[in-house]
Amino acid sequence: MPFEELKQRQSKMWGSGPFELVADKIADVHDLLAERIEPREGERILDLACGTGAVAERLARAGAEVTGVDFAAELIETAKRRADELGLDVEYKVGDAEELRFDDGSFDAVTSCFGIMFAPDQSAAAGELARVTRPGGRIALACWTPEGSIGDMFRMTAQFQPAPPPPGAGVPVEWGREEVVRGLLGDDFDLQLEKVDSVMVEESSEETWELFSRAFGPVKMLVQNLEPDRVEELHQAFVDFHERYRDGDEIRMPREYLLTLGTRR
Repeated sequence: MPFEELKQRQSKMWGSGPFELVADKIADVHDLLAERIEPREGERILDLACGTGAVAERLARAGAEVTGVDFAAELIETAKRRADELGLDVEYKVGDAEELRFDDGSFDAVTSCFGIMFAPDQSAAAGELARVTRPGGRIALACWTPEGSIGDMFRMTAQFQPAPPPPGAGVPVEWGREEVVRGLLGDDFDLQLEKVDSVMVEESSEETWELFSRAFGPVKMLVQNLEPDRVEELHQAFVDFHERYRDGDEIRMPREYLLTLGTRR
């Protein structure tokens, strides 16, 4: 399978820290996805690239029969623990968005919150999304836009990456371009696209650095793999970047994403 080595590295990266702490910073997006997918009692819903389970938990509370899939085993273990603690019935599985182990039309609805966008083979992931959604079924996806602040942050941290991604790997924030999403999904879904802002509020840029360098896999792995002087350069670049969003005594960073809603033809 193409990009297998890349996906193995990414799996370890995303599972390297307590991602649920970062996920708490996008709770408004989780709420919106769960609202817009309109879960119904007994419906079969797949939360694709589910992370530590924030969206899946909301869907399960609404009475849906929820399956969560992620390629990072550590994130799945955290999601299972959280479901047990909350008394929620969610089936979590380790799996690959580019090769889902479900029958055609298995789900009434599929959600993905900043997850499917990281599959390197974007066409394969889009094809699998369409395959497992039944005719008349629904999708709700949230993907960061390249023009927004998260796209800028990814480009800032990319200069510290030891090597570029392999040729042919999709750029994640391309899922935030309307024309790209229509190209990937437009043949299989009737689409509604909307740009939305999620505002992150923090007391300081240093507080943001402490959170991301400890809990956000891509930044944490950079810190672990860089030489000390480069870590300090990354630290300063990260702080300077977030200082651009200072508003009085706090950081208020609008984070634009594309909300994709679709109905399977």
